[in-house]
Amino acid sequence: MRVVVAEDQVLLRDGLARLFRDAGHEVVGLAGDADEARSAVAESVPDLLVADIRMPPTHTEEGLEVARWVREQHPGVGVLMLSQHVYGGVVDLVSGRGFGYLLKDRVLDVADFLDAAQRVAAGGSALDPDLVATLVRRDDDALDRLSAREREVLGLMAEGLTNAGIAARLVLTERTVESHTRAVFMKLDLHGDGDGHRRVQAVLSYLRAQ
Repeated sequence: MRVVVAEDQVLLRDGLARLFRDAGHEVVGLAGDADEARSAVAESVPDLLVADIRMPPTHTEEGLEVARWVREQHPGVGVLMLSQHVYGGVVDLVSGRGFGYLLKDRVLDVADFLDAAQRVAAGGSALDPDLVATLVRRDDDALDRLSAREREVLGLMAEGLTNAGIAARLVLTERTVESHTRAVFMKLDLHGDGDGHRRVQAVLSYLRAQ
């Protein structure tokens, strides 16, 4: 992967850059604020932007604004947001190509973090389980039609896991997971347009129920 790292904390920024380099990836840009992040992406057009959700000057939503700018100007670039806390205002970004949101604690598990980064760079998703749990509303009519196991499968879809990944996590056969995903699509009235599209729509239904 070709990666731009946008993080105002120098130690974390350099640590992320070294992590990617040690794994054989190319860091093509480093940024300490939103303007530098936009410039780095525009100049290098990387496979992936890794950005803190809060950056100077106000430390509020600068990272999110950069993510939305990337989505508009460079839709082929994956965006992986990092945050200290769960923030629900990212739902609009989930439907596009390649988006992830992880709590910074997850970076401590290097293998999982790199796997998530590569998944996002390839156009997939990687959503922190804590974010998914926060965004789910239990009284949503459509989601109430799902069984406990189907809701669990949908939650893992929202984290970005494939059917094989879900099967491994839940200790089920892949065929069983496929049956559950078909049931999810049917109960959420998602038909046609390919499995990938229906997965995205199912995840959006899941996250928008807030």
